Amino acid sequence: MNNVSTWLISHNDCLHHDTGSNHPERIERLEAILAALDTPGFSELERHEAEMASRAALQRAHGEDYIDAVMAAIPSAGHSQFNADTTLSPGSGDAALRSAGAAIQAVDAIQNGDARRVFCATRPPGHHAEPDESMGFCLFSNAAIAALHAQAAHGVQRVAVVDFDVHHGNGTQTILTGREGLFYLSTHQYPLFPGTGSRKENRPGNILNIPMPEGTGSADYRQQFHCEAISALIDFDPELLIISAGFDAAVEDPLAGLALTTDDFAWITDELVAVANYCCGGHICSLLEGGYDLDALARGVAAHVGGLMK
Repeated sequence: MNNVSTWLISHNDCLHHDTGSNHPERIERLEAILAALDTPGFSELERHEAEMASRAALQRAHGEDYIDAVMAAIPSAGHSQFNADTTLSPGSGDAALRSAGAAIQAVDAIQNGDARRVFCATRPPGHHAEPDESMGFCLFSNAAIAALHAQAAHGVQRVAVVDFDVHHGNGTQTILTGREGLFYLSTHQYPLFPGTGSRKENRPGNILNIPMPEGTGSADYRQQFHCEAISALIDFDPELLIISAGFDAAVEDPLAGLALTTDDFAWITDELVAVANYCCGGHICSLLEGGYDLDALARGVAAHVGGLMK
């Protein structure tokens, strides 16, 4: 292993979180991503199996009763509906623990000098999970858990979480709000599910929401991202950059209305890599969030991971 390597962390358990037929957050999402990364262009990726998150790590972001409720809701067969949009199957518990565990493992690999950048291809996603409530296909707040782990386990003083999913990461924001040394930055369509993410929620040096109207395309997005998001990140000067990487701002995505292209996701990645190179030795931990058109998702992830490998 070497400290300039890029890791891919995933696990077959994440393919056993079965949300049933016609659910947007489906097994095929991860299958499409893994197929796209199983090509010669990604042969240099170091591939690792996701570990399971410890209860202690989960409890930094979530209440004990909530963690118990999630695990108790896992059915022994068939499906159960944990909330209006989050479906569980017998494999969902292990998948959720692997998804959160991968984020923790990524932070450990970076902080221990085994990797410079890591992409976690796992599901379920996490950025809508509140401290005591599941929503938006999410069970545990993977990015927030990773950020809090970086502080608690490695003494990292300043951690930035950048979320370019088309939906606002309400759970990540809730968990990180008011915590010293943590910065949450989100670009997202607004108004849109979950209804949060207005500029009224911003807190200098801690929370920066950059809401964008339906129909926003490449030129307007890039202008706002470069001029506002990147300058704010540099001002914060993170020691570690965590990305909530959602690809549902793609023009093809069925759940939203922004109009980004694969080239835009490559450009976003290049911008964030440049910040990481400037501020924190290039250290990036990137976690899969949304993206529901399979072809656009696969292309977007390939462009993103290719950028991380530069």
